[in-house]
Amino acid sequence: MPKLAFGQSVDNLTDDDLPYVYTEWENFTEEDGLPNDHIFAVRCAGEKVWVGTENGLACYDKKTRKFTVWREKDGLPWRAVTGIDVDPQTGDVWLALFGGGVARLSGGRFDHFHQLNSGLVNNVVYAIAVEHDNVWCATTAGASRYNTTTKEWTIFTEKNAPMEEIWNYNVFYSPEVNKVFLAVWGSGCLEFDVPTEKWKVYLDPDREMEIDLFRDDGIIHVITTAANYVGGALWVSTYFGQCRYDGRYWRGFYAHETGLPSDFTNALRARSGQECWMCTDKGLGVVADYATDTYVSYYRNGDDSSGRAEVFRQGRKIKEVPLETSIAHNFIIAMDFDGDDVWVGTAKGLSHGIGRGYYPGVRRQPEWLNKLNSTSEK
Repeated sequence: MPKLAFGQSVDNLTDDDLPYVYTEWENFTEEDGLPNDHIFAVRCAGEKVWVGTENGLACYDKKTRKFTVWREKDGLPWRAVTGIDVDPQTGDVWLALFGGGVARLSGGRFDHFHQLNSGLVNNVVYAIAVEHDNVWCATTAGASRYNTTTKEWTIFTEKNAPMEEIWNYNVFYSPEVNKVFLAVWGSGCLEFDVPTEKWKVYLDPDREMEIDLFRDDGIIHVITTAANYVGGALWVSTYFGQCRYDGRYWRGFYAHETGLPSDFTNALRARSGQECWMCTDKGLGVVADYATDTYVSYYRNGDDSSGRAEVFRQGRKIKEVPLETSIAHNFIIAMDFDGDDVWVGTAKGLSHGIGRGYYPGVRRQPEWLNKLNSTSEK
């Protein structure tokens, strides 16, 4: 069990002090209107939930509980949608297409950007993010930035950015600090300051690819998959664990120390400086409350729709919660927050966690547990 990091404390806590656990789940598959069950991207925007799949784009209307679907025959330029962002100023939906470049859905029409008609550096686009009037594209050959006002493209590769490798996995814009964060395979996490256009790079200082030689000295590994900056903290996921940086101290998270499902992390999404959700290959993991070293892991029980949530503190399981309905599959690729609710993209469908009575941090004998106990008694 690792020592508590700076800013963490378990003083005066008992096993009755629990984080919020999502006990209400519903799942959606092709039978419910999705174009495909392999979910690559999820983005929530008001009453809409946009879903990128292996074979088309879907939009779920929370009021009507119906899906609208676009495939190639409907005008979608490319079948595989790996990233989605929504422009808060215009409502335009931007799509990262795996092999097909970038698309914009505006006013019911698709605009298509690719290597032959634009400054996009590569057509294999993993992720996309809107920053003011700019759209950032993370590709397998660098990052591209498109200014929607001037129509100008800017390319970032090893020639003008601190990329030892140019395989960009993910991109995230944080309005909180007005910075763009790139997760780059083999180059760690890159931070781009929008006003100054200066770069800062986060690497594993020990430079060991096989192990994390000195823990909490920087990011866990240079093969990064996502980076989010929320609530004064930078969260980074890798194929070898996850980590958090508050501007002074690093903290690494490993499955065998925390109870998280796996170190192999496809992506992450931070809700605050204290809470972050990890999309892993073996389940859905949550740093539920960093301050108290508390974690939650969600699993599905094989082909059964049921599952469980396991709560850990300092690496010790303090609660196991049976779930009548759990996540659609344990291979998690994407997720997003929708107020108190969460939407999760898996290898076999879209999952919706209903956050009725959600709270941050931990509470003693919370209401969700009381309801669960009363239900089981009946």
